[in-house]
Amino acid sequence: MERIWGGRKLAELFRKKLPLNKPIGESWEIVDRPEAQSVVANGPLAGKTLHELWSQHRKEIFGDVPEAPRFPLLIKLLDAQEKLSLQVHPPAKIAAKLGGEPKTECWYVASAEADAELFVGFKKSITREEFEKLLRAGSAADQVHRINVKAGNGMLLPGGRFHAVGAGNVLVEVQQNSDTTYRVFDWNRIDQSTGKPRQLHVDQALDCIDYNDVAPKLIEPKGDLLVKHKLFEIQKWNLDSPREVASPGQFAIVNCLTGSLSCADVDLSPGEFFLVPASLKDRQLNPRSEGTTLLRITIPV
Repeated sequence: MERIWGGRKLAELFRKKLPLNKPIGESWEIVDRPEAQSVVANGPLAGKTLHELWSQHRKEIFGDVPEAPRFPLLIKLLDAQEKLSLQVHPPAKIAAKLGGEPKTECWYVASAEADAELFVGFKKSITREEFEKLLRAGSAADQVHRINVKAGNGMLLPGGRFHAVGAGNVLVEVQQNSDTTYRVFDWNRIDQSTGKPRQLHVDQALDCIDYNDVAPKLIEPKGDLLVKHKLFEIQKWNLDSPREVASPGQFAIVNCLTGSLSCADVDLSPGEFFLVPASLKDRQLNPRSEGTTLLRITIPV
């Protein structure tokens, strides 16, 4: 996905084939959206879309996950060559009112430059009226809480959390299957393709922002566990010996971060993803090089 703030790191770090001379900000790796689909690469279901798997092979592939019209997660790689707009995603109770989709997401920092930071929440509690006044005066960015980050850090972003990704970050983003973002402030940038500033969604954003969300902290891992949320569970594994990806009857998505690994005759390199079906018999993840690390993503049942 071409983005005004994107770069070329997805090719450098993960050997993604990117269109020439375009700033690529996102690679949608696991997706079931009307406008975009993951497609099975090989095996007996080669050529089928993720939506076809979800609607025609639910039990066999996904086990007992909760009912939903589409696969409930969207997983991306993000390359922020420049900082993103200050924005917010709607919480469930407000999304329907605004005609959008609710969105909670989680960031895992795969790579970060020395001065990379995330913008999350506020420095101190603020009222909507105070924030709106500062926004109209052009100083909303002064209120946002900033955190310096390095590779291996993570941040959970519930709907309503005011945020932006800072420049120099490459992230794995695990999110609710939603594409609703309300931009608050875009650093006075001009979109070169249109010669105009990008559209803002100030009124909707003001309705969504949690003004009492002060100085949120990075995820503190508990062993392998990074996040256990009702929408997704994310674990980070250091794979130094063979390990079963999930119990039989449970599906899992695996993202290789470093090194390389294999499962059921399929190899995975950094930046690559595969979906291990619930019914697969051979469930062992095998490291193929030293220093192999991965993210394991599941949906709680």
